[in-house]
Amino acid sequence: MATEGSQKMQLVVANPTGLGLFGLAMVTMVAASQKLGWTTGLSFVIVYAVFLGATAQLIASIFDFKHNNIWGATVFGAYAFFWYAIATAWMMKMGVFGPILAGAADVAQLGWAFTGYFIFSVFMTLGAMEVNKVIFTIMVLIDVLLGALALNAFGIAAHASHVVAAWTELVISLLTFYACSAVVLNTHFGRPFMPMGKPFGIFK
Repeated sequence: MATEGSQKMQLVVANPTGLGLFGLAMVTMVAASQKLGWTTGLSFVIVYAVFLGATAQLIASIFDFKHNNIWGATVFGAYAFFWYAIATAWMMKMGVFGPILAGAADVAQLGWAFTGYFIFSVFMTLGAMEVNKVIFTIMVLIDVLLGALALNAFGIAAHASHVVAAWTELVISLLTFYACSAVVLNTHFGRPFMPMGKPFGIFK
């Protein structure tokens, strides 16, 4: 903001990556528990999808744009809206918006949505190679998850794809908790307290 004497005041914004990763870790843990049969129903999964998977990642996306981090901002934003859409789709299927929408739900359309996100994630995985190895591994696992979700929605190897999706989602959660802690503590302590692995250095 310009002031008298043409001086400028810069608003310093902390790295939002930890919050975004926490949101991803929480929603994938709760969702995995349902896929694995450890819990039942989607009612409470929807809560974490909206507030953690979606809103926390959206906040991280907005502040990553302020950091001029186009990769982080785009990934967090895209996955935020993924969880908003999935939560809404679940509510439609459960009849929250009435029987007409519930009756018109075609799971194959989710299959095409998962396919689109799979394509997007594969390209973003290339970008993750220049972030660090932990984030790259998470992205690879997300690719596997989205591929399995797409196959399941299309009814292709339904049981096997469901099992792959469930266990992959749980591993994503655990690894993302590590990444979240590393980002926050490494920044807080001002040194590499928890290793994340150097970027591959192929494209940069």
